[in-house]
Amino acid sequence: MMKLDYTGRQVVVTGGTGALGSAVVSLLLEAGAECYIPCHDAKELDRCPFKGDKRVRIETGMDLTDEAHVEKFYSSFGAGRPLWASVHIAGGFAMGPAVGVKKVEVVSMMQMNALTCFLCCREGAKKMGAQGTGHKAQGGAAGGRIVNVGARPGLIPELGGGMVAYAASKAAVLAITEALGAELAGSGIWVNAVVPSIMDTPANRKGMPTADHAKWATVEGVAKTIAFLASPQNEVTRGGCVPVYGGA
Repeated sequence: MMKLDYTGRQVVVTGGTGALGSAVVSLLLEAGAECYIPCHDAKELDRCPFKGDKRVRIETGMDLTDEAHVEKFYSSFGAGRPLWASVHIAGGFAMGPAVGVKKVEVVSMMQMNALTCFLCCREGAKKMGAQGTGHKAQGGAAGGRIVNVGARPGLIPELGGGMVAYAASKAAVLAITEALGAELAGSGIWVNAVVPSIMDTPANRKGMPTADHAKWATVEGVAKTIAFLASPQNEVTRGGCVPVYGGA
């Protein structure tokens, strides 16, 4: 397995206190990164294993659907303290037949998934090579990394029956990934997304107790794919929507 090296590199991880986010942060810290986590509710810190770690900065009260909050969070990165990667795991999920879904629920899905992704991509790109404040591309190694999190129904919409608003919001995340990947390539910033199917989490096991859990993608496996895509060792992969389905 390729050894990842993030030594001295600064990485934002939204959703870093959740199951997948925590797994990603663990891998990044193991590889030498410093991690920055925006947190909406301070209660999330009760389950956060990194509270007090000197290489983890957690800022509470952050609403990633609020443009001013996102700008403030990313503002600390600059020429003397460049941002290497921005990983966007924060989001939401909702089910329900389309005929019963209200406008407010559609807007909520779009804000929680597509809008947060776009705003964090935008601010992350500003702090990387796009404005000359980040790591410079040298010897073929790109100047920054952005990794988003899509979902299988966003990639294959016919799988989104019963969750149309969610599928549409995740399809938007994948469109942002591909379009931005092309736009930022000349700045040496690689933009990719992982596309999970059902992940093997306690909540999913509780909600689907009779499913074949062995076929689900593990949280650790998805985290490893994210950690590679966000790493300096990812020298050529950009604009990709990478399936992380496990055996499902």
